[in-house]
Order: sequence, then C-alpha cells, then structure tokens
Amino acid sequence: MIPRLAVPLLLTLTLVAPATAGQRVVVLTMDDTIQPASLRYLRRGLQTADASGAELTVLELNTPGGLLTSLRQMTTAITSARRPVAVFVRPSGAQAASAGFFLLVAADVAAMCPGTNAGAAHPVGGEGQELAKTISEKVTNDAAALIRSLAEQRGRSSEWAEKAVTESLSYTEREALEKKLIDLVVNDRGELFKALDGRTVRRFDGSEETLELAAPEVVIVGPNAGDRLLSVIAHPNIAYLLLLLGILGIYFELSHPGAIVPGVVGGVSILLALFALSVLPVNYVGVLLILVAIGFFIAEVKVTSYGLLAVAGIVAFVLGSLMLIDSPIPAMRVGLQVVLPAALVVAAVVIFLVTRVVRVHRTAPLTGAEGLVGEEGEVTRALNPTGTVFVHGEYWDAEAAAPVAVGCPVRVLRVDGKKLIVEAVGASRLDSEAGR
Repeated sequence: MIPRLAVPLLLTLTLVAPATAGQRVVVLTMDDTIQPASLRYLRRGLQTADASGAELTVLELNTPGGLLTSLRQMTTAITSARRPVAVFVRPSGAQAASAGFFLLVAADVAAMCPGTNAGAAHPVGGEGQELAKTISEKVTNDAAALIRSLAEQRGRSSEWAEKAVTESLSYTEREALEKKLIDLVVNDRGELFKALDGRTVRRFDGSEETLELAAPEVVIVGPNAGDRLLSVIAHPNIAYLLLLLGILGIYFELSHPGAIVPGVVGGVSILLALFALSVLPVNYVGVLLILVAIGFFIAEVKVTSYGLLAVAGIVAFVLGSLMLIDSPIPAMRVGLQVVLPAALVVAAVVIFLVTRVVRVHRTAPLTGAEGLVGEEGEVTRALNPTGTVFVHGEYWDAEAAAPVAVGCPVRVLRVDGKKLIVEAVGASRLDSEAGR
C-alpha cells in the first residue's frame, strides 16, 4: 500500500520529468574561420549535449570557410553525434561559405536566417588562385564526392550541393530551400525551436528521432580559455609574429650570452609558434625564404654590398612571409599589413645586432698581455736600457732601445715574457734621441 504523502510526490515527478529531462538545447556560436580551435569547440559542445541528455545541439554559424583538415573532422563529429545537430546560419548578413557549406549540409537540420547565403565551395590554391588543371580536378572531385555523400545521406539535393563545389555556386536562403539544400528558413532561435517541435528528423545512420522543443531550456556553451588561446595562437598573423619574436630572442641570446630574458622569451615564442604552425597549412618554401632572408641580413654586415644584400633580404623575407601559410581564405593568411613592418623591424634588429657583434670582435683585447700593447705609462726607474715603468695600474720591468729618464711617458710596443718592450713618447723621445 502506497502512503498518502507519496502519491502527490509521484504525480509531481511524473509531470515535471518530461518538461526537464528532454527539453534542453545546447547552443554553440561559431563566428570565425574553420580552424583547429573550431573543431575543439564543437567537440566540447557535443560532449556537453551528450552528458546533459540534450534534445538538440544548435550550431549558429557565420564563416567564410577555413581548413580542409579541420572541416573533415568537424563533419565527422556532426554525423557521429549521439544527439541531433542543427546548423543555423545567422544573423542576417551571415554566410556559410566554402567549408561552412559542408557543415550545413552535414547537419541533421539545416536552417538559414533571411538575408544569408551559403555555397561557393570550389577548392582553390593557398593564395586564392586557381589550381593547376590536374591538381584542381583531383581536389575538386574529392570535395564533390564528400558533399554528395553528405547530401544523399541527409536526403538533400546532391546535384545542387555538388554544383556549389564544381561551379562555385552560392545560394540565398530561399534558393537553398527551393533546391532542397536546407530544411528551414526562420528569423531567430525561437522560431527554429517552434518549427522543430514535434518534427521527426532522420539521423545519419538512417534512424529517426522526434524532437520535443515546446519550452526548452537553452544552455549556451561559449569558448573557454583553452579555445580562445588556441584560436589566438593558431591565427596566422599571431603564429607569424611569435615565430619572428622567437628567432630574434634566440639570436640575441646567442650573440649576447647571459642575457637570459631574451633567450627565455625566444624559446617560449618558438614553441608556441611551432605548435600553431603544426595545425596550420604551412608552405615550407616560405619558411626557407625567411631563413635565406635572415642569412642575407647577416651577410650584409660582413660583405660590402652597398645595401644590395639588405634589399634582397627584405624581398625574400616579404615573399616568404606571404607564402608561409597556404590557405585559400584571406583571413587565414599572413596579412601584408603585418609583413611589411615586420620585415623592416627584423632587418633593422638583425643588422644592428650583427654590427655590434662584429665591432666587438674587431676591438683590441683589453685584458692580459695583449691588452697592454699600445698602452702608455710612466718611467719610475730610468731605462738604460732596462728599468721600471708604471703601466695600466701596475709596475713592470721594461726595456727601451734608447735611454729614458724617470717621469717620462712611454708606450708599450710588445710583451716579452714578464718584461715590457717600450719606447719614449713625444718630447721624451726627442730628448732621448738628442742625448744619443
């Protein structure tokens, strides 16, 4: 027999449970290029949705495209997600271009806001240029096969999806809806939930699931500190500046041993730059050109080229910097507004440091026996031909070719064991010659 107090409690749990357990929606916002930080962020959002038993994960997207390696891993994460994923291109004026179009097609639910566009997914070269015919055909066919596979499995038009890759077609939200590339055109997140409430979606594995979104609890998952740090470091401009700072710091430490701080800063910068470059599409010809440029800067100090080597170094440095990151998206390449000032600064710093090092090496030693040659002193015991002189704060036995009186100035010609060979200076020299 159930106690009377337990009956209201059971009724309460029965009424509340459906309104809380399956009424949660996890929302991610991606307003940047597709890169490793984007993949990390998406995976964390999907894990949050799985752990909380969310009814739906919504990825609000606005991107010009990005890296193919990150894109493929992100489409895999979406298609293998345990909970349904909706990609929503918003706000008005947003785009799902290039790599973003693949994410839109891969989603369980594809939606766009009025005033948005998607498509233009034709592969291009690192600087945005057309690829060579054979390479272009291979890359395009590979991308076309991927988009066809995603579209067919999601029940979307593979024909129009493929044309976005092969013909660089771009679609407005209405065109995408008419061509059956997306499922919905809605104004905001609230309309999206309302349109999806009670809707049955087909998962990538062929199973079907009905969404319940009458009054969902919205869980916003924003980028954490790690995501932001990776996003900053993995930005081509930042990775490039870290690389230059590391090179300069290490070079300064090698040319001025014991400074410590430049070496530490340079070492940390190099490590961060190498990490960033490991997840970016690096063109190693660009790296070699930068190293050649630094070699020209060093040679400028040691070879009389009347500035030709410095000019060649700046040209090689600029070209190498522009070629360093191989990406078709302008936002994913090192900007010219960063390269030119950096080239001038690096050239000036390297030439300055090398000049200081060369000057130090050419300076006569100031310590030991060799440091005494050329020094002047005073006779403390007459030289006839031997005697004593006071040079460089010390008393030395000395010898001169001609007699020199006490108090007369002398100059050190050479060091002979523990004895200095000296000569009279100025008037003392004339007096000694007259006396001779």
